[in-house]
Parts: sequence; structure tokens; C-alpha cells
Amino acid sequence: MSTGYKISDQDGVYFLTFQIVEWVDIFTRKIYRDIAVESFQYCQKNKGLELFAYVIMSNHIHFIARSETGDLSGIIRDFKSFTSKKFLEILDDKIESRSPWMRMVFEYHGKFKNKQLNQVWTHENHAEAITGQKFLEQKINYIHNNPVRAGIVSKPEDYLFSSAGNYAGLDAVLEVILVDFLWKTV
Repeated sequence: MSTGYKISDQDGVYFLTFQIVEWVDIFTRKIYRDIAVESFQYCQKNKGLELFAYVIMSNHIHFIARSETGDLSGIIRDFKSFTSKKFLEILDDKIESRSPWMRMVFEYHGKFKNKQLNQVWTHENHAEAITGQKFLEQKINYIHNNPVRAGIVSKPEDYLFSSAGNYAGLDAVLEVILVDFLWKTV
């Protein structure tokens, strides 16, 4: 079923949201966050992903990106496919205490697709085309303040898995293309 949030311009800049099915808090574990970070890095280096802002929360990721190769949908597909496989491998390795429950959730959602045993990510990407500077600034501020609103940190730049650190001139886990704007905290 269509949500209306589609990538219609493969060269465009988009605000995207990737959500784990049933809001499973997978990214509370470092091992899963590291997989997501490494996959973003791979896509940046090898697939032409241009990342402008991001935040990895406990069960979803918000980011602003575009494809320098004109294939944003392909990058998203590959990112979700690769990370799903890696996440499921962790569950198989029995190092995750929540493995039986998580496996049950992912298998339940997988049964609704032909030839699919598991589903880790929802199918939606909630893609919103960035249409101007004001909208871009609004979305970057939304991304950076997500951990503040969640009560995880008091300042956006204190959250390690966000580009707020990049914009504050601090070390960050991912490189981003900095957008020139006046950013603010909540």
C-alpha cells in the first residue's frame, strides 16, 4: 500500500526515516549501531551516497541524503538488505539475549511477503523531498534534536550517533556534507 512518500527524483535530496518493524529497540546494542554506521560508510564510499545529516535512535534512523549516481532507491534497497542480513546473523550467533523474541517478531512480519522469511525494516522510507532552505533547516534541526526530545542527552551535539557533532565541529562516527545554516537546540 502506498504511503505517498515516494522518491520521485533519484537525484534529489530527501529526508528519510528507516524504522525497525514493531519499533524493536535494536539500536540499544552497539553491535547493531556499528553495522548501520559501517553500512552508511560503505554506501558513501562505494555507492555515491551523500549524507547531510543523520541520527540513529533506538529503533529508527532519520537522515537527509542524496545519490550522486542518481540511484537513491537502489542505495536504500542495498542498505536495508545488507543490514537486515547482518542483524539476523547476530541473532543466529546467540550473543543477543533477546534473540528468540526478536526472531519471532521478524519472522512474523516476513510471512506477509512472498519468498521472504524475515522482515527487519518496515517497507516505508517516509521519503520527503527537500524543497528549500527553510525545510532543510527544519529537518536538520528535527534530526539533531531527536535525542534531546527523547531525554537521552541535554544537548544535540552530546549524542554520539548523530551528525549534530559534525555541525558543532566535534568528532563524529560518520562524515557528512555540512549544510550552511544557523542550527539551534530545543
